[in-house]
Amino acid sequence: MTAFAPLLGLLEEVPDHRRAEGKVYQLAYVLLFSILAIVSGGNSYRSIVTFIEMHRPRLNEVFGLTWRRAPAHTAIRYILQGLDSDAVEAAFRGHAKLLQAAHAKPGGGSLAIDGKTLRGSFDAFRDRAAAHLLGMFATDTALVLAHSEVDEKSNEIPAAQALLAELGLAGHLVTLDALHCQRKPSSSAPRPAPT
Repeated sequence: MTAFAPLLGLLEEVPDHRRAEGKVYQLAYVLLFSILAIVSGGNSYRSIVTFIEMHRPRLNEVFGLTWRRAPAHTAIRYILQGLDSDAVEAAFRGHAKLLQAAHAKPGGGSLAIDGKTLRGSFDAFRDRAAAHLLGMFATDTALVLAHSEVDEKSNEIPAAQALLAELGLAGHLVTLDALHCQRKPSSSAPRPAPT
């Protein structure tokens, strides 16, 4: 359990949206076991339940739990869909920061920022465009340090600037796509004469 203690501590800071009567399963453990299930290849609420049920005796032993069965897939869905995404991102950023500090090489590597559109995130029913995320990757440790959602009515440029400001990364070498090399056009600047 000691290997998971830092992550578990950060997951305990994620606020639980459930009523007190509905907290049969502790949120931090549900989140940790969901992460383990997904890292093991799970891609649905049912696969998370299958993972927990298959490994429940060992999970109980390692984490000092007394779970008699895995939560239902509907309970997992309710728990995960009700999470505060900013609090979950803060927990992941905190964990990545701990790992980066423990494993970074002296002199450090560069940081790479890149945006990706999430496959399957387009929602025509709710008239929502596909989600576009910006990720920050540390090249020396191969860790994703942070994610940030790009506003639907904006683009990667202001999102990358905000992410860099949030994380306070002065003095680090950061690589970005050519998209970030644009100069903001100024209305007062003279336009070049046509040739």
